[in-house]
Amino acid sequence: MHVNLENAEQVIKAARKKAVELDTQMCIAVVDSGANLKAFTRMDDAWVGSIDIAIKKATTACFFGMATGALGQLSQPGKPLYGIEHSNDGLITFPGGLPIVDEDGVLVGGIGVSGSTVENDHEVAAAGVAVLGVSEMPAHPWRT
Repeated sequence: MHVNLENAEQVIKAARKKAVELDTQMCIAVVDSGANLKAFTRMDDAWVGSIDIAIKKATTACFFGMATGALGQLSQPGKPLYGIEHSNDGLITFPGGLPIVDEDGVLVGGIGVSGSTVENDHEVAAAGVAVLGVSEMPAHPWRT
């Protein structure tokens, strides 16, 4: 099952609304469960460099079914996933990417947001996911 276009547009709209509330300009990407780009927006004056980062955050969250910030904690020197950001043609392992999971716990896509602080990026991504009423995937034993 994939996030459909209508859902992806709802996610983008909710995330954009939160970005406006935070008075920041963002790039917001939504991918389907195959990590293929489904919807994207670049708000006026959002950094061009944030386009790639937003897409890679969404992809990273989808590939691993976890928040990019959580993956970042596991990819620090001495941690079990150190160096993972060099795989898959480049991953992003700092906050702003979240998986999109349906009410049955099935991964249907991911959202990635870039353009502000990592705290704002995460908050905007969370606002986007919340519109679908879904949560992150159940924890695996190796996740912290």
